[in-house]
Amino acid sequence: MLEIKWLKSESEIPQSLWEECFPQPFEGRWWYSVLENSELEDQFKFFYGLLIRDKKPIGIVPAFLNDVPIELVAPDKIASGLRILSKIMPACGYQRTLFVGSPCADEGTIGLMPGEELHSVAEFIHAQIVEQASVLQAPMIVWKDFPAAYEPALDKLCKNGQVFKMVSYPGAAVYLKEASMASYMKGLKSSRRSKLLKKLKQSKEKISLDVSVIQNPDNVTLDEIFALFWQTYEHGKTKFERLNKQFFSLISQQNEAWYITMREPANGKLRAFMLCFLLGERIINKFIGLDYEIARETSLYFRLWEAALEWTTARGVKELQSGQTGYSFKIETGHSLIPLFNYCQHRNPLINIIYAQVARTISWQTLDEDLKIFLKAYPEAAQ
Repeated sequence: MLEIKWLKSESEIPQSLWEECFPQPFEGRWWYSVLENSELEDQFKFFYGLLIRDKKPIGIVPAFLNDVPIELVAPDKIASGLRILSKIMPACGYQRTLFVGSPCADEGTIGLMPGEELHSVAEFIHAQIVEQASVLQAPMIVWKDFPAAYEPALDKLCKNGQVFKMVSYPGAAVYLKEASMASYMKGLKSSRRSKLLKKLKQSKEKISLDVSVIQNPDNVTLDEIFALFWQTYEHGKTKFERLNKQFFSLISQQNEAWYITMREPANGKLRAFMLCFLLGERIINKFIGLDYEIARETSLYFRLWEAALEWTTARGVKELQSGQTGYSFKIETGHSLIPLFNYCQHRNPLINIIYAQVARTISWQTLDEDLKIFLKAYPEAAQ
């Protein structure tokens, strides 16, 4: 006997249930608490489905509501027309969507108690999500960025033709045989290793940088960090979530959050940072910030990556996950691409059919130009 109780705050769920359903290396209660309290209400409204069997909680289904700009989801020809129409009718410029998962998360996760399996509850969860979407007047439902491990359970949702599966931007990670820089370098293709070492050598000849790994930075440092993050955000091609200073202030207070910072000793100026989450045997490279005044000419990203790897291996960790987008740099530094999928349904059957047809045309090559170039050279890596 299953039921879902929809809650509006992570604080309504016992800490013990969070710990059992979202153990490391998953982002747990602390992550959802930060998002809730980061003053992101203009972008997201958060929900938590408390999954109950026979009156006992067995899982947590994170979800959020977002008005997605139509240009991110509609084909170019349709999106261009809707952009013009949205000037007269603003609602045409976005699509209200109920997402299963979390903003900013590298992978979608459903938290279940030990012994529970998603394939036995996935269809029930989806039916409840459809009802919740109706209540929230959200025509679109998306299970966001779920990895291959979820495919056997979530593919079952597609059997009646209402839910369709769509390739998403892949994740990226480096997996080391041993926690050492030597192991990383050995694992690179010789051509990439040669290019990386050359860029690092040239960069160090151009600029000296002091590396520090810190937690809970003071307000002055936090201002510097956010300024670099914003530079990087504005240079990005794909913009879904728009984070603010409050988010960085709150995330900095979490035990899992670490900053790798790089300063120019000549003037003390912060030139780059990487916010990482240390989650047991996995480190997540969550956000970076670069000073674009010098970033390109000094290969700043590669210096930051070297510092992150040195810290990762020093901690004895063999997995460094770097998330989506920015594939050119990630491919050059030997990341493996991680297939991720969206499972979608539009509550209007006709629109759902159209979206499903469009979804069949989407691939890594159509999503990102860097991936297209990479897969042309290495077609065997295609999803």
